[in-house]
Amino acid sequence: MILLRELLKSTATLDTLHPKDITVSGISYHSQKCKPGDLFVAVNGYKTNGHKYLGNAVENGAVAAIVEEFNFDLAIPQIRVANSRIALAQLGAAFYGNPADKMKMIGITATNGKTTTSYMTNAILENHGLKTGLIGTVVIKIDDASIPSELTTPESLDLQHYLKQMVDKGVSHVSMEVSSAALETNRVEGVDYDIVTFNNLSREHIDSHGSFEQYFAAKSSLITNAGEHSYAVLNLDDSYSASLADKTKASVVTFGVKSKEGHIYCKNLDLSTGRARYTYEIVKPFQVDGAWHSPGEFDIELAVPGLHSVYNSMVAITVALLCGVSVDTIQATMRTFAGVERRFEFIYENDFMIIDDHFANPGNIHVTLETVKFMDYEKLHLVYAIRGSRGPTVNRENAEAVVQWMKRLELDEIIATKSVSHVTGKDFVTDEETRVFLDVMEQANIRVRLYDELPDAIAEGLSHAASRDLVLLAGCQGMDPGAQIALKQLEDKSAATN
Repeated sequence: MILLRELLKSTATLDTLHPKDITVSGISYHSQKCKPGDLFVAVNGYKTNGHKYLGNAVENGAVAAIVEEFNFDLAIPQIRVANSRIALAQLGAAFYGNPADKMKMIGITATNGKTTTSYMTNAILENHGLKTGLIGTVVIKIDDASIPSELTTPESLDLQHYLKQMVDKGVSHVSMEVSSAALETNRVEGVDYDIVTFNNLSREHIDSHGSFEQYFAAKSSLITNAGEHSYAVLNLDDSYSASLADKTKASVVTFGVKSKEGHIYCKNLDLSTGRARYTYEIVKPFQVDGAWHSPGEFDIELAVPGLHSVYNSMVAITVALLCGVSVDTIQATMRTFAGVERRFEFIYENDFMIIDDHFANPGNIHVTLETVKFMDYEKLHLVYAIRGSRGPTVNRENAEAVVQWMKRLELDEIIATKSVSHVTGKDFVTDEETRVFLDVMEQANIRVRLYDELPDAIAEGLSHAASRDLVLLAGCQGMDPGAQIALKQLEDKSAATN
């Protein structure tokens, strides 16, 4: 319970209709979830305008409302603000006691690798003996409890509620994926990050932001808005990340796998088995809380495969050092961290190998196929699920990225699928998307074995796999059940021959 006038001190207001000194018991932004005593915030969203449901909120018990325009038919106090989304975030933070200020907040953004990096970071911090929270695409983790995620970054009010629960359970460090949509829609307003990271940027989510430039602007705001007390971890191998080094008040720590110009360098990289070994070298000293990390080096051995895992681990290790974690703990965690499903995941290692990977955009494709180029195998069999309902531009760019690697990987054929029976309507592959994919392959003289159904495409790939070959199951939502299907087919084949 809190007095409305006290709560309103956290946000800028314009004027008030039917002013009244009242107490509110909660905040809601969904009229159907509104409870008696709630302050309702009418958010102008992507799909609908919350102002339409103000009457419903009152019927369900709302005693006051935050609005961008008054409803003169309703007698409850209405407080007008310039932006109700920003107000929702600020009011939510104040209502729950500004929980982010009571923990070390680690904000992780990138086009690719946010989930794996946040999991890696969380694993290191846990092994250091800390109580941790994790917020991201897969799960909300509150110490030892987990809740399935609905959004990569929750709506601001929900986020503040989760953070309050973390404070109540004694969590000290929170690893958090921060999406471009969350940054653009002010979901993380009121979260003052202690460490922010920006690993990479490639063409993704362009339609939802309007342009690539706007997408970059949204992503980069995590870094450019960071305060003087915070640290920003930036990747010099990515030009977009590197460009932010002089555009933030945060203390910047830079790294490179290819570039040697930063504070940290990935030395002696060995990817011959697919799982990296390298030396983490501190080239330039950097200071944390008055203590210096001097030039030096230590060896890292990753349990998770892929070149992208090297980049993700460089971020997670740097964050861990900024949090005061020992090198021994970092090394032990990296040797045992099992990874996240469908992120260059080895699902079968017997007479031949099967790797399952999430191909969403050219960035994913380039880093995965560059890893494959480093690996030791006889022949590659690529099974690719066309990305559905993302339009011709995304599919053309994905196909062109695959083509760039075909000759380097000595491939002149690709097995493709529309995954008709294994995707929902929002991921259905259209005729135009199929045509764009086939056109790109035809222009590059790449043969395509196209299957409507995912199991048929996987069976085709497995049927050609010989000793020491590599089968790569690649694709976004269309390949999500691919690993399970492939392993079941192998099991059935084994049973039939025994």
